[in-house]
Amino acid sequence: MFFSGGRVLSLISTYWGFDPGMRSRILTFIIVMVFWFLITFSIDLQHAIVGLLLAFIVAMSGVGDMFAGKAGKWLSARRYWFFVLYVLIFLKEVAKANIDVAYRVLHPELPIRPGIVKVKTDIKSETGLTFLANSITLTPGTLSVDVDAENGIIYVHWIYVKDRNIEEASRLIAGRFEKVIKEVFG
Repeated sequence: MFFSGGRVLSLISTYWGFDPGMRSRILTFIIVMVFWFLITFSIDLQHAIVGLLLAFIVAMSGVGDMFAGKAGKWLSARRYWFFVLYVLIFLKEVAKANIDVAYRVLHPELPIRPGIVKVKTDIKSETGLTFLANSITLTPGTLSVDVDAENGIIYVHWIYVKDRNIEEASRLIAGRFEKVIKEVFG
């Protein structure tokens, strides 16, 4: 019989009497532990103890509250495939932006046209907005200055403003990340 991730978590929480916040913390703990073992490539006692402590601290710090609303959605393999796709897109965009910024810095005429533009996004979750704003900031040549979560607007300082039109600036700056981040964070 096939169970969805949400159904499995619901059955477990009903059996053990966990509230949604505790389910969220358990899921955060599991995700951090898996990630820890993936990045350390070691399952010896020393690494396991550090991983357990780290996962426990992260889970209890409230970081896992992003999973509280629909904890089961994080068990969907589709989200993790989109996250891998996001990482690949992000690395490609960072490489392109590095080359562009290096060109502008090394060019004798210093071709820059700095300015702050509004970037409109359809992402509603706090985590998704934060992820998008950080992705923009980590890409050379752009810097997220402010986030208006209520209206879905991110104010971005851009080293070379190509268009002040909100739709076009949004497409040029956030369009490359937004679709994939929506799939990951809903």
